[in-house]
Amino acid sequence: MQPRIYTYKITFEEVPYYYYGSKKERYYNQKYFGSPITNKWCWELYTPKKQILEVFDYTDEGYEKCKRVEDRLISPFLNDPYCLNERCGGAYSLDIRRKTGKKVGLKHKENGTGVCGISRELRKEIGRKSGIKTKKGGTGIFSLTKEQRREISIRNKENKVGMFSLTKEQKRQIGLKTKENKVGIFSRSNEEMSIHSRKIGLTQVKNKVGMFSLTKEQKRQIGLKTKENKVGLFSLTKEQRKENSRKAGLKCKENGTGIFSLTVEQKSELGKNAAKKVNSQKWICLETGYISNPGALTNYQKARGIDTTKRKRIN
Repeated sequence: MQPRIYTYKITFEEVPYYYYGSKKERYYNQKYFGSPITNKWCWELYTPKKQILEVFDYTDEGYEKCKRVEDRLISPFLNDPYCLNERCGGAYSLDIRRKTGKKVGLKHKENGTGVCGISRELRKEIGRKSGIKTKKGGTGIFSLTKEQRREISIRNKENKVGMFSLTKEQKRQIGLKTKENKVGIFSRSNEEMSIHSRKIGLTQVKNKVGMFSLTKEQKRQIGLKTKENKVGLFSLTKEQRKENSRKAGLKCKENGTGIFSLTVEQKSELGKNAAKKVNSQKWICLETGYISNPGALTNYQKARGIDTTKRKRIN
C-alpha cells in the first residue's frame, strides 16, 4: 500500500480538547498522533484518538494542497480555548503571542533596549506626534465614525474579547499591578493627573464628545433608564452609597487627593470664585417676572408657594 498525505483531527476521550494537523507518511499507516510542543501535556495525560479527514495525492502539489486545507481547518478555531493548535501558517494564537510578547518585553527591560531604552518624556512625545499624525491622516481609530466605534465596542462585549474577556478579579489585579509599577495613570503625580483631567474635559467640551455630545433631554433619558434598570449608582442601597462615599473620602484624605490636595487658601479661593460665578447668574421667575440670583430666587419662590422649577436663566 502506498503512503498517504492527509489532514487529521485529534480528540481526547476524557476532555473536550482537540487538535488539527497534516501528515506525509514515510510508509502506509505510519503510527502518528501529531507533534505538539506547547500543549504536549494533553497527549501525556489523556487518551488521544485520531480521525483522518481528507487524503491527498502523494505528490508535491498534493502536499501543498494538504497544508492549505490544514490552515483553513485551524484558522476559525485558533483562539478557541479548547483548540490545542498554537499557530496557523504564519499566524500564532493569542496565548502564544502574549507569552512571547511578555518574554521579549522583559528582555528589553533587562537590557534597556527597544522602548525601554527611551526616556518617559521621549515616549510621550513620540506618542503625541503619532496620535496627531494618525488623526491628521484619518487612519486607525480616526478612520472610523462614532457609530462604527460603538459597533466595535458592542461586538467586543458580545464576543468577550479584549477587556471584556477578563473577570472582575483579573481587571482588579491588572489595576493593582499598574499601581505597583507606577505606570499608566499611576505614573503621574496628583497635580499632573488634575491638569490632565482638566485638559481632557476642556477638549471634550470643545469637540462636543462624550457626555458633552448629548442634549439635556438625552442625558435625562439615560439617567431615567439607569434608574429604571437599577444599574450604576441605582444598584446600591442608600446605606451602600453612604458607606462608599465614606470610604472614598477616607481614601482621598489618606492619599491627599481631591479636596484634600488643596491648601486652606486654595479652598477659600475656589469657594469665593464658585460663589461669585453662581451669584453673577440672573434668573427670572416665570410666574411673577421677579429676577435674582439662583439662591435668592429659590427663597422667593418657596416663600410664595411657587414651583421652583418655574424659572429661566437670562444671562
